[in-house]
Amino acid sequence: MKIHKRAPRTILFCSLLLAGLIGCSDDDSNDDSADNGGNGSPSEEMTRVQDTRTFAVDESSLPFEALEGFETSDRWWGVRPNGAGFRVEVPENWNGQLVMYAHGYRGETEELTVSSPSIRYWLLDNGYAWAASSYSSNYYDVRAGVEDTNELALAFGEIAAANGRSLDDPGKIYIHGHSMGGHITAAAIEQETFETANNKVQYAGAVPMCGVLGDTFEFDFLTQFTMAAQHLASQVDSNVPPLTSFPATNYDANLIAAALWDTPPTLSSLGSPNAAGLTMMGISRNLSGGERPIADIGYLTYYYHVVMGTGGSDGTINGILAKPSISNTGVTYQFDNDPTVSVEEQAFNDTILRIEGEADSNPLRDDGLRWVPLVNGEFSIPVVVLQGLGDLYVPFRHAQLYQQRVEANGNGDWLALRYDLTAPLARVYAQHQNDLPKPYRRYAMGPVWRNEKPGPGRFRQFYQCDADTVGAPSVAADAEICAMLSDTLEVVGIPRGDYLVRVNNRKVLNGVLETMGLTDDAQLLGPSRERRAQ
Repeated sequence: MKIHKRAPRTILFCSLLLAGLIGCSDDDSNDDSADNGGNGSPSEEMTRVQDTRTFAVDESSLPFEALEGFETSDRWWGVRPNGAGFRVEVPENWNGQLVMYAHGYRGETEELTVSSPSIRYWLLDNGYAWAASSYSSNYYDVRAGVEDTNELALAFGEIAAANGRSLDDPGKIYIHGHSMGGHITAAAIEQETFETANNKVQYAGAVPMCGVLGDTFEFDFLTQFTMAAQHLASQVDSNVPPLTSFPATNYDANLIAAALWDTPPTLSSLGSPNAAGLTMMGISRNLSGGERPIADIGYLTYYYHVVMGTGGSDGTINGILAKPSISNTGVTYQFDNDPTVSVEEQAFNDTILRIEGEADSNPLRDDGLRWVPLVNGEFSIPVVVLQGLGDLYVPFRHAQLYQQRVEANGNGDWLALRYDLTAPLARVYAQHQNDLPKPYRRYAMGPVWRNEKPGPGRFRQFYQCDADTVGAPSVAADAEICAMLSDTLEVVGIPRGDYLVRVNNRKVLNGVLETMGLTDDAQLLGPSRERRAQ
């Protein structure tokens, strides 16, 4: 671990120019760098704390109940030879395809647990089998997560046969997962993973959700955040010890919180930052992905404490690595959305402790995957990414890094962000209209993207709250939507009279055109546009 007490002004300035991004460091690509341990040949044998730990499955926790309507599905569970627990479910009308689920971080306990996928009902309803592993270890062990998920996928037919059902090998295998499971999902489809894993699976598609797509960047971010918080807090409150060494043996999250908040966030309420806390919120915004909708929400929630709880670590990802990998070298801390470095920002950057991880902390290995599998963006299957805009613990910067790496490898056409919610509604209704009630009502919320030119108040990425009624015979459905919108605004504290609901209906425009005598395509499009339409 290298420690730099002071970063020269010229280096910081050049770093900002070369990066071209606010809060960007040299982790934008997976070259031979301290961020990922390099892509060179396997290095000498190293030992790590993770290899000394033991884990076990409580087999009584593995059984799971049938879902209503799918009582005839086969449900199997047990423990694999690698020590990982598993669950498998196959519907009676299996479509020949298998979906693997990778769960998120399970903490530092010895007990291994399995989770069923949140889309379990949808999978069974559409004929998919699914399988989920506990992995053979806890902590942030993505290597074990990939290997054990792959091993379970390869054992699917064996498990079925052992339980009296003869099944062909799946025609296609997909993978999806949340948070750390998103890292497992993204790493599982990488070319390097396929070349170096002990258990090799060729997936047909992947959906990493809220995933750690920047691999080791996650731990750079957590360290960069907590170091900045301690450095800033020590400048405004003498009770906070200054950041002078790494690991920060004098790190105290409670003292830092007292210096940054008038009212710290709780599980049930947003926090109220003081002036220094607002500065830290700007630093947080830029480290986590820059200006974007709801960028500051995560900072104001209890997740601030979750992130701060990682401070003072030794840079080995809690024993997953044998050497520290964490770095804030090349990071330009900024207080606001202006990319120009102010005098105050320059002073902050000149005085904060600088650290750089060991270059060989996460090398290629001759016994399987790296200890932290990389996400290089080298794959050749469809990938749909779901990433929260306001998530502080797994920030949106991961999606930005992933897109950069994917496009740098020429694979951008395989990558898709979640599209706006109207098109999926049309597809679902068209596919299942004979089975859905009429009128069909549904709502959906979440971050979505559109591939269009941004404009004032119109972003490529935005948060959509969608409510729809399909198959209603009258305008009562429109009135119902307006009433629902009014109720929602008033519940969140906007009183009646302080908002205006505007109705946009294409039939109104058609009526205006009809009164003007414009009724056929030739009149509406004009001669040249009519020819193009044909």
